[in-house]
Amino acid sequence: MTAHITFDKTSDKVAQRVTKMRSSVVRDLFSAAVRPDIISLSGGMPDVSLLPHAAIRKATRAAVDDQRAIALQYGSTDGRRETKQVFCDLMRDIGVRCKPEQMMLTSGAQQALDLIGKTFLDPDDIVIVEGPTYLTALQAFSAYEPQIVAVPFDDQGMRMDLLEAELERIGKGNPRLKFCYTIPNFQNPGGVTMTPERRKRLIELSHEYDFLVVEDDPYGRLRYEGGHQIPLKALDDQVIYLGTISKVFAPGLRTGWIAAPTSVISKINLVKQGTDLCGSSFDQVVVEHYFTDTPWQRTLQKFVKTYGVRRDAMLAALEEYFPPEASWTHPEGGFFVWVTLPEYVDTGSMLAEALDAGVTYVPGDSFYPDGDQGKNCMRINFSYETPENITEAIRRLANVIEDRLELYRVFIEAGALGVRSR
Repeated sequence: MTAHITFDKTSDKVAQRVTKMRSSVVRDLFSAAVRPDIISLSGGMPDVSLLPHAAIRKATRAAVDDQRAIALQYGSTDGRRETKQVFCDLMRDIGVRCKPEQMMLTSGAQQALDLIGKTFLDPDDIVIVEGPTYLTALQAFSAYEPQIVAVPFDDQGMRMDLLEAELERIGKGNPRLKFCYTIPNFQNPGGVTMTPERRKRLIELSHEYDFLVVEDDPYGRLRYEGGHQIPLKALDDQVIYLGTISKVFAPGLRTGWIAAPTSVISKINLVKQGTDLCGSSFDQVVVEHYFTDTPWQRTLQKFVKTYGVRRDAMLAALEEYFPPEASWTHPEGGFFVWVTLPEYVDTGSMLAEALDAGVTYVPGDSFYPDGDQGKNCMRINFSYETPENITEAIRRLANVIEDRLELYRVFIEAGALGVRSR
């Protein structure tokens, strides 16, 4: 049999920006996570098994039986007005006033991120993000070749003192400074929540230095302790707000939205016309009926209760099994915990050992624009697995970490790593 070698004949045709793009580590881990021996702490999937069958049937049947002439047809680029009104009502519940003409429907919040990048970014423009930040937001923005500046956070959200220092370096009136992207509620990957004081200060700085604020809020309704925080959009109507039903309903129904001033919506609408012409009318009709005709608030409370128990299981397991050298965040809601290990530990190289032990996580460097930071960190998720599986996964992961630390301790004692032994 003759071996055939196939060469990529398209490589010299691909745009340079594509060669600079990185694959999502989370997407890549999905193939490993389906193995029956793997407990996955890597994804950010909601547990859709908690959705009531009757509610899904009712909403879907309405789309198929009552409105199929609409649901199966082309729709407007910016989405159905009736569905937008549903989301306006949902936003009013959290303190945001919005009209349908100030909203655009998207194929999930991920498309919204890409549309914002496509609308506002030229090469070498400046985008400010939290460091670390949502990795697929980095993917979306990086396609348009901006400079992405990561500002660290603490347990109170993005550090405003460090943001101010970056803004002073960038300078007032700099036309290349376009927007600051933030997840203020239960941040992905950090799990932290921005305090009211810092939210107010961020808005003040946006006016002082003339940049837009893009508020991504996929987890805001999934709070397990503490009180509701007013969205940035409620503090300033100029904020571009991104919402999605993926975490409170079903990610398979690719439906999200952008709420922004009408001048911004009209510009994004032009861009979206060349992207997908229109979103799924069927998905929009199903979503519309779910939030109108079913007791969705009851299901949301079921989500909150279940995820809260799973979060508590993860925090308890971390306290019981993880070594004293490790630290982690305490999320009040959302899906994620951010773990920090000693600076000499590389969680990327450790991932293969974790997979052998039957557990996955996302290495921390995936959440930074340069990929050079966060190498000693990891994001772990508690939304999908049972409390028992979460506890077992943390135990397995702790054993992997302990083995790695033991190896490093040998080198530290020998003076090979330049780290003082304690």
